[in-house]
Amino acid sequence: MTKREEILRNEVLLVDCSNMPIGKATKLEAHRSPLLHRAFSIFLYHEDKLLIQQRAFDKYHSGGLWANTCCSHPGDNMGITSDAEERLFEETGIKCKVKEIFCFEYEHKFDENLYEHEYDHVMIGEYNGDFVLNPEEVEDMRWATFSELEKELSEHPEKFAPWFIIAAPRVMEYLKSKK
Repeated sequence: MTKREEILRNEVLLVDCSNMPIGKATKLEAHRSPLLHRAFSIFLYHEDKLLIQQRAFDKYHSGGLWANTCCSHPGDNMGITSDAEERLFEETGIKCKVKEIFCFEYEHKFDENLYEHEYDHVMIGEYNGDFVLNPEEVEDMRWATFSELEKELSEHPEKFAPWFIIAAPRVMEYLKSKK
């Protein structure tokens, strides 16, 4: 990756509360201010299970916490679904089509200088295969049944990333309603 590509990769697309683009900022600027920016969260499922990841411990926030299969910030060239599918492959080695099922805005304060304020596009994809972890991004991955995950979220929410706590129950309800 060239230095220019690396710089662009670290930019996020700033949006208003209607998800309309209003500019760009570095990831660091967006997470320190907090500036509302576009993100995506991918949930891969098979039957009544979700594939969840434990974020790498050295991530600058939420390291070691469990989250959805993949999440990141889209660029503005390919489109959010293409960006999501590309990032899914980079983090997990998984090639899978995804589709958006809902969006939500959330803000979380980690400390005095670090926030999440995202307009998150939640996507799902059906998958039942192997994965290859990118150790810079992912510590571990596992399949969890809906009932196991509901219990863990209720009993130990501190083990999960803040956006996951909001999105996962809605994703599971959506998938249950489709059966």
